[in-house]
Amino acid sequence: MLCSLLKWPYFLLSTRAFLVSSSDFVGFLRNFCEALVVLPEKMRVFSLENVIDEFEALTKDAGRLQRATLRKILEQNAEAEYLQNLGLGGRTDPESFKVCIPLVTHSDLEPYIQRILDGDTSPILTGKPITSISLSSGTTQGKPKYLAFNDELVHSTMQIYRTSFAFRNKEYPVGNGKALQFIYSSKQVKTKGGLIATTATTNVYRSEQFKRTMKDIQSQCCSPDEVIFGPDFQQSLYCHLLCGLIYSDDVQIISSTFAHSIVHAFRTFEQVWEELCTDIREGVLSSRITVPSIRAAVSKLLSPNPALADSIHSKCLRLSNWYGVIPELWPNAKYVYGIMTGSMEPYLKKLRHYAGSLPLMSADYGSSEGWIGANVNPSLPPESATFAVLPNIGYFEFIPLQNPEGQELEHSVSTIHYIEAEPVGLTEVEVGKEYEIVVTNFAGLYRYRLGDIVRIAGFHNATPELQFVCRRSLVLSINIDKNTEKDLQLAVEAAAKLLTEEKLEVVDFTSHVDTSTEPGHYVIFWELCSDATDEVLRSCCSCLDLSFLDAGYVGSRKVGVIGPLELRVVRKGTFQKILDHYLGLGAAVSQFKTPRCVGVSNSMVLQILCRNVTGYYFSTAYGT
Repeated sequence: MLCSLLKWPYFLLSTRAFLVSSSDFVGFLRNFCEALVVLPEKMRVFSLENVIDEFEALTKDAGRLQRATLRKILEQNAEAEYLQNLGLGGRTDPESFKVCIPLVTHSDLEPYIQRILDGDTSPILTGKPITSISLSSGTTQGKPKYLAFNDELVHSTMQIYRTSFAFRNKEYPVGNGKALQFIYSSKQVKTKGGLIATTATTNVYRSEQFKRTMKDIQSQCCSPDEVIFGPDFQQSLYCHLLCGLIYSDDVQIISSTFAHSIVHAFRTFEQVWEELCTDIREGVLSSRITVPSIRAAVSKLLSPNPALADSIHSKCLRLSNWYGVIPELWPNAKYVYGIMTGSMEPYLKKLRHYAGSLPLMSADYGSSEGWIGANVNPSLPPESATFAVLPNIGYFEFIPLQNPEGQELEHSVSTIHYIEAEPVGLTEVEVGKEYEIVVTNFAGLYRYRLGDIVRIAGFHNATPELQFVCRRSLVLSINIDKNTEKDLQLAVEAAAKLLTEEKLEVVDFTSHVDTSTEPGHYVIFWELCSDATDEVLRSCCSCLDLSFLDAGYVGSRKVGVIGPLELRVVRKGTFQKILDHYLGLGAAVSQFKTPRCVGVSNSMVLQILCRNVTGYYFSTAYGT
């Protein structure tokens, strides 16, 4: 009977026999899914086939669903002061919405959000009072952004998780095992009005829906909650590794929110593996774990296991420079999973080193503001990953961007270097073209410029598949030059090849535009795994300079309008200090992204970098 009930909506989805209107459809589907979530544990049935059927039906009707989703958002929030003051007057059609509601950035909404933080419970941005606040990582602008958070965002997160897992499991099926998840909560901040503010990931991890979904998709974490929500990141990381080793035969997935966290975890493993072996051999947790709740929870999992400790020890000794450590220690792992696009791409080389023959899969596409799309093509390498937009989790517009040639442009964050056309709808985008995403969601964001540039790779039924290009604001620019985060990454990769003969590697990097001198010039900060000779670093510096291929940059360098590029080498551990700085601000390691372009507004990070410089090198390319 239950199986028939579970398959019934998918028959209706395919025939559309019951659809009175698109809003009826969206409302029915959401209410049905919510009802399934709260079924008693013994009655709940999770079907990957049904998840894929649902996704196929949604994406085939993407245009109509977008109108219905917008209607539902505006109906739920019709009483919001923000919408009323802009004269929407209860209308819910896209045409009226676009006429009345302007495109905005976070700074436009800050006065409204501040009132919510201060305790104003009137309908300011949403119809219902906001009871939770999310914090962005703060790595882009130097300080975290405050954003409204509600149950609708949790629902969309779970829908994304289930959808991508269903497609992933078709390619790389996992059984009823565990996941070694390097996930962490962040500090909680109480606002003036008494609201709890924490990172979006922490809000999700604390929800009961998250635990149920992780069980459904066979991704239950090895570590107890006390480790995930522990107050000390280093102690939580150590215990994640230890719990992963205890359950080494059960682990089928290695994951974290970002690739950086996985690389960081295994860099740490290289330092503490012998101590972990001692813990397992003796059945006693290391004295480095001092948080009582973490110590008590992990100690319950430990018992003396000399055989396992000896096996881990011998395997680690056999490894060559830690290549393939993940499949060696977790032989039943099927893949490594996390966000690997954008600012995470520089970590792929090291991650592949640790993963050996295991495939890397990029996780889904979203931000602190909410989710956008799911990776339904898991066999693609991370560098080529695409994300199919789910048309019922928000209303999406796309600003067409054209790159003008030979024009001097305004250098504001929101308009730099691009000619913009009027935004188009989800189903109106064109393959091969680039757009900035505009989001309207269920948590008080209306026509919100996300700041991400994406390229349309194709379509899945009627919904577009997106490729992430770069953050719009992360651009190196002095004159008419424009070098994106991707351009910086490619330049660093090219110059780093000169280090391979010395068996050296770049641990991490960032950049800065120095206009304190005339002419201004680019500054690249490198942290290396070991010392390099001055000769090699001078060559790397000139290679960096020549690897920025933007015509505006090359021309400006040739005529001396932009000065020689500067390479500054920083002490080992400098980027750990940057991470610690953001953790101190309340960020979670799970959400941390190394800032790739440090502006003067990000003064604390710039100070950390400058205080730890051990060597300065200037390019001799272009004869200057």
